[in-house]
Amino acid sequence: MPNQQTRIELNRRQEAMLDLVRQQGFISVEALAQHFQMTSQTIRRDINALCRVGLLRRYHGGAGLPSSVENAAYTARQVLCLQEKQRIARAVAEQVPDQASLFITLGTTTEEVAKALMDHRGLRVITNNLNVATILSGNNSFEVIVAGGVVRQRDRGITGEATIDFINQFKVDIGVIGISGIDADGTLLDFDYREVRVQQAIIANSRTVFLAADHTKFGRNALVRLGDLSQVNTLFTDAEPPGQIRRLMEEYGGALVVAPEMQTLQDVSEFAK
Repeated sequence: MPNQQTRIELNRRQEAMLDLVRQQGFISVEALAQHFQMTSQTIRRDINALCRVGLLRRYHGGAGLPSSVENAAYTARQVLCLQEKQRIARAVAEQVPDQASLFITLGTTTEEVAKALMDHRGLRVITNNLNVATILSGNNSFEVIVAGGVVRQRDRGITGEATIDFINQFKVDIGVIGISGIDADGTLLDFDYREVRVQQAIIANSRTVFLAADHTKFGRNALVRLGDLSQVNTLFTDAEPPGQIRRLMEEYGGALVVAPEMQTLQDVSEFAK
């Protein structure tokens, strides 16, 4: 199991290395060294650092994706694709009106959404994420309601039967969710079945569902099925998704928002009005 206290600041080469492994499933040290024009020793150090926090797994002669039953350490996910998550968060915040009611669930991307919402007024937010609650409590005009349940030490998320029962008492305007993986057929995937059950309750009790997912989530494997893209009203991401995902969103009548590089939020593709 990865050391959850290990923190790594990913450089551009390490992020590019992760993208290559996700595309190919496995890649050798030799191929990585040639691709980045670095020594094998440097590549092995990068692989070792990424393996320590669960982002890669070492295999003989190279590296591959980690198990589909275990997520990367929370501290590693905090810094992975941080700028992309911040862009997504700004795009989500742009579509949340003042005075709205929201669910905001677990995840490092949803925590960035919470930060991006701080200039809003009069939001009522129900969350099972203590990090989100801490962020949003800094705005005096917000009402922040924390779900009951069991607190996970690794990420301050709250899950369990009590959490589901609590969420089922509400019906909100917008549910903001994250995800660990999106399969090519539109299946939404996660690693923890307890967390998935809470997410399902949030989807069921939200009039509109916003899914915030960076480009690394497309095609990523995880063990537990949460639902599918037909349950999502708007998918927010940072790069053009695979063609099949775009086609599915069109088929289901959802909207796709690709967060722009700059702060103007006008690159919005909507398939249903």
